[in-house]
Amino acid sequence: MPDSLTLHLGVKTDPVQYRYSYEWLFRLMAEEGIRHAQLGSFFELYQLPDDWFVDLRRLAASFGVRVSGVFTTHRELGGFFRDEPGWRDAAMRSFRRMIEIAALLGADAAGSNPGSVLRDRMGDKAAGIQRYMDAMRELLMYARRLGVPFVTAEPMSALAEPPTMPDEIQTMGEELRAYVAAHPGQTANFGYCVDVAHGYADADRRVQWSHLQLFEATFPWLQCVHLKNTDSHYDATFGFSEAERARGIIDIPTVRDLLLRNVHRLTTREIVGYLEIGGPKLGRDYSDPRLEASLRASLRYLRETWPIAVPLPETEKT
Repeated sequence: MPDSLTLHLGVKTDPVQYRYSYEWLFRLMAEEGIRHAQLGSFFELYQLPDDWFVDLRRLAASFGVRVSGVFTTHRELGGFFRDEPGWRDAAMRSFRRMIEIAALLGADAAGSNPGSVLRDRMGDKAAGIQRYMDAMRELLMYARRLGVPFVTAEPMSALAEPPTMPDEIQTMGEELRAYVAAHPGQTANFGYCVDVAHGYADADRRVQWSHLQLFEATFPWLQCVHLKNTDSHYDATFGFSEAERARGIIDIPTVRDLLLRNVHRLTTREIVGYLEIGGPKLGRDYSDPRLEASLRASLRYLRETWPIAVPLPETEKT
């Protein structure tokens, strides 16, 4: 285990989809000194040939960027929560393809939020969780065979999208880690990819669990982080320009320091935080050109507040 905790900064590629090329994004990242990308999903991702991802990996490397992860953007792998014929199989095929893509890219992880129970069928939640957990056991085995180190899940912000509550986070994390421990050398690792802007507000917008409380609940399984800003009800998400920081509640130094105070609970010593914002309105001549300034403003703030490499106390060097 390394004797320091290192927080790296990266970018989730969502805002360039259908707007700018990956070459454009990698060049911007290189100019800003950002070396990690998390490939966000899009409709064509699951059908593209292997060569496209091999070429993308080479393109990123030419700018000094590593595609360190692959993660969903549109909740499209939630079929494990549906009991209609075909939904589970469709989700499994797509998730397996995502793991294959991660292997082609040399990424550390492939992941998604688990899925959502339909609001008019909330009684199906337990069965949906069980289908997801059974699928994850298979996917952990598959990832190991392909050499992908982690399969990740994202805790969400609603009762219909588990895990959200701390007990759900703990139960799912412990069960999957126990499965990994029971099958040494046969599975990839399980971890959470955690959004720092996810808290839980109930139907009356009363905050029951803050973003910091839910973030801390994931620490024993934390693998990577999504960095974005939000309002006091976790209703809107946006970036970290000066104006956005004035109206948002996510204070990155506070988030970072919470990690540092709890380093004894972490099981990894290198964590990438990916800026995850959609950027300005997609598909307008008056908004698309604003993406560059939006990304640069957020990345410059994060570059000053997130990355850190600190030696661990002797008691934490395990």
